[in-house]
Formats: sequence, structure tokens, C-alpha cells
Amino acid sequence: MGLRANPTYRQRRFGAEVRRLREQAGLTVSEAADVMGMRQSHVSNVEAGRTPLAPERLRALAQTTSGTRSTYLEALIAMGEARGKGWWSTYRSAVRPSLLDLAELEAGAGRLLCYEPMFIPGLLQTREYAAAIHHEGYTRETKRQRDLAVDFRLRRQQVLHGNGPPRTHLVVHEAALHVSLGRRSVMRDQLIRLIEVSRLPHVTVQVLPFAGPVPFGTSFTVVEPEVEELGTVVVSHVENSLYLGDADALARYHATFARLSEVALPPVGAAALPEAHAVKDSLGIIQRLLYPLL
Repeated sequence: MGLRANPTYRQRRFGAEVRRLREQAGLTVSEAADVMGMRQSHVSNVEAGRTPLAPERLRALAQTTSGTRSTYLEALIAMGEARGKGWWSTYRSAVRPSLLDLAELEAGAGRLLCYEPMFIPGLLQTREYAAAIHHEGYTRETKRQRDLAVDFRLRRQQVLHGNGPPRTHLVVHEAALHVSLGRRSVMRDQLIRLIEVSRLPHVTVQVLPFAGPVPFGTSFTVVEPEVEELGTVVVSHVENSLYLGDADALARYHATFARLSEVALPPVGAAALPEAHAVKDSLGIIQRLLYPLL
């Protein structure tokens, strides 16, 4: 098997975890190669995500370090053996690699934590809203590229409706609810969708009000598989999003999301009658903005 020229995020992350295990054991690349019965260059390529690693060799490396949980090791083996093919594979020539990486991460997530200061999160957008963002955006794209990007975003949303969907918690700044995008009907339908999705038992939606503290300025998503150590923070950017998998970044963004959730209004409880809601809660703000658009 030849070396990968452009490893995916999952492949790079697997290599980074192998390197972490090696360093935790206090081994040099040469020493790790001896432990696993392979060449030093092979170890370097594994750690760079350019080539896979057989499970028995990974187990041999894990035995050199104490405290490696079996659940983590088995999840890491599964990460290394994953084929990386799913519905997103058909979009490989149509969207940026970082978006393909995001879709693959979401497909294996057990929990999603998402913060958006300016727009409705992609997992909750209507087609018209997503199309308006892409058509009126700052990037130069052909109509076909825009249409494929919208299709890809809507296809990602199926993760919330399949079997065993991830527990999803979203904090959206109130500013995102005021963006008109040209037509009243676009935002009207989008606000209705926001309420509808909040009815899903595994989805929590909160609004961070203007009256709250100064908002965190960058949107981000924490994507967690069942083994939290293998989680990833995706920090959005107009060009290429930043993918962070180190323990410090995970802890930092977990703490940031916890603070945002604490100062945001109580979650949307769409099943409750309007009179059951407090004067200021997430559903109340959405409804107040929705009524003039009906």
C-alpha cells in the first residue's frame, strides 16, 4: 500500500494518538519501532497519518504504557481501521476536505456541542436559509458549487434523525435570529424549523440574549465520540476550519461552552404551552421574532 498524499483528519488524528501513546511511554521512534516490529520510517509515516497500523502492533505499543484504558484502545483501533467512506464520499470533488472531515466526525458522534454567534447552525438550517447564505456570501462560487454546498449541508442534518442520533446541545446568539437574508419568508420558515427541531428529545436549543455578557466571537463545535478523549473541537473559519484534538483544547472549549450555556436563556421547550414559559426564555425570544413574520 502506498503512502497517502492527503490524509484525512481522522487519519491524521489516529497518527497523533499513536504518537501520544509513544511519548507517554517515553519511547523514541526507533524504540517504538522495535516494540512493534517495524521500521522506524514506518512509525514516522503512521504518526503523520500517511499509512495505517495493524491492531496487533498498536496493542504492543499500548502495553508499554500504564493507564491505557481498554475502551480507549479499542476505539483507537476502530478509528485506525475505519474505511472513511460514507454518504460524504460522493461529495469529494465538490466540497472542501475540511467539510468532509466534519461529516465523518458527526457520523460517529455520541454528543455534539455547538455555539453560533451570527447564523443558525448548519444542522438546523432550512434549504432556503442555507441557499441565501451561500448565494449572498463573500466567497466566489459558481451556481453549481453553491447548490452542491447547500445539498451537502442538508445531507449532514440527517445525523439528527437516524438511528442512535448524537445528543446535541446548541447555543445560538440572539443576533443570529435577526438576520433577514432578504425575504421575510426565509427567516419565518427558519425560526419555525428551529422550534420544530427543538422538539427532538436528543436536541437542546438555547438562545444567548443581547442583554447577556459579551458573546464569545467565534463559532465552534465539540464533536465527541463515545470515548471522550478522541473528541475534536471544530473552530469555524470562512476558508478552512481549525480542527483541535489535544486534551487542553478539548477542556478549554468544554469550559467555554459550559459558561455560554450557563448565561444563555433556558432551553426551548417547544412541547409546553406558551403560558407555561417564563417571560424571558429561548422559546419566548424566537416566538417574539416570529409573530411579525407570520
